[in-house]
Amino acid sequence: MKKILITLAVLLCLPASLFAADYSPGNGYTLIKNPVRTTNPNKIEVVEIFWYGCPHCFSLEPVTQAWSKNIADDVDFKFMPAVFGRSWQAQAKAYYVSEILGLQEKTHAAIFNAIHLDKRRLNSEDKLAEFFTQFGVSEANFKKQFNSFAVNSRLSQADAKIRAYGARGVPGLIVNGKYLVTAQSAGGNNKIYSVVDFLIEQERQSMKN
Repeated sequence: MKKILITLAVLLCLPASLFAADYSPGNGYTLIKNPVRTTNPNKIEVVEIFWYGCPHCFSLEPVTQAWSKNIADDVDFKFMPAVFGRSWQAQAKAYYVSEILGLQEKTHAAIFNAIHLDKRRLNSEDKLAEFFTQFGVSEANFKKQFNSFAVNSRLSQADAKIRAYGARGVPGLIVNGKYLVTAQSAGGNNKIYSVVDFLIEQERQSMKN
């Protein structure tokens, strides 16, 4: 009995961070009514839905970058620009231009910073084409890609998926096509990835069974 009491006392003294958070539907995340098929069924897919003009997405960006540096091999992480308004479309297309040209790692944070720190209005094809010249992309090449079938196709596919996810705003994290995590559901941007990590582990264990 004495040993049991000592053990309980030790457990009570341990920091709460050592214990797994107890999340459930409605507490940390929302279940997606009809799960959306992922790109690779052998990996756990995490998708961040964002808009470059969103201040909340901008404030989440350093948290995302820190988290993404330690992604496990069985996790497939990707960004997905949302278009919830016509004014969002140009920046969403610019994301896919950077993806096709292999410049996403260089341009992603740069676009966020230009809009939110430098107060540049990168909201049109011409302004974005000029912005991309600093990354060695001619305005002509940017516009060619911007209006290409490949970019429009990716934009259309993303829009269809975002609708299927049931997302209504940004930022939002989709885990394995089954769960939607937002700052509101998680209790703040700083807690979003705690919920995401919880769901990743839940999916990992599910895939083992």
